[in-house]
Amino acid sequence: MKKRPVLIIALIVTAYGQAQQAKIIRPKPVTLKTTELQVGTVLYPLPQMLKAAQLDIVNRDAAVIDAGGKKGIKLSAKENDGVAWLKNVDFTNGTIDLDIKGKDVLQQSFVGIAYHGTHAPNTMDVIYFRPFNFRATDPVRKIHAVQYVSLPNYDWEVLREKHNGQYEKGITPAPAADEWFHAKIVVNGADVTV
Repeated sequence: MKKRPVLIIALIVTAYGQAQQAKIIRPKPVTLKTTELQVGTVLYPLPQMLKAAQLDIVNRDAAVIDAGGKKGIKLSAKENDGVAWLKNVDFTNGTIDLDIKGKDVLQQSFVGIAYHGTHAPNTMDVIYFRPFNFRATDPVRKIHAVQYVSLPNYDWEVLREKHNGQYEKGITPAPAADEWFHAKIVVNGADVTV
């Protein structure tokens, strides 16, 4: 089974920022086999990769953007999930550092990263953000700012019903919904920290 990271994003580039750390434990047993070695940092220049057809875009249109002095890619809004897979990249464990920019439009901006994807449709682990909830005054919406899901069996509805508050958290300090924010996602076996 080939595992590869995927981007579920509106905008993304690499830089620095802050977010609250929340430890997330997967809702299912996971067996991972790897021959990976720690070899340092690998940068993925998404605009160049898009131009060189090194991204596999699924259910979206992608374009290179320059927003706020940062270059990245933007995926169009469409019905159902959309992703941009990094071609020929295997990922099992490690740290994913990225900057993301969404929108402050209720229920219209779900941005983040997916990994452990397979060639089966919609089979992946995903960390995504709801920027429209970052600074919500409603305390329930505020704690729904960052979400973990493991598709297809553990979507947000299943996890919220069976494990309320465990797989979604708020972010402190909360960034502005329309601005770039930094995310650091550490995947180590069955543990994921954001």
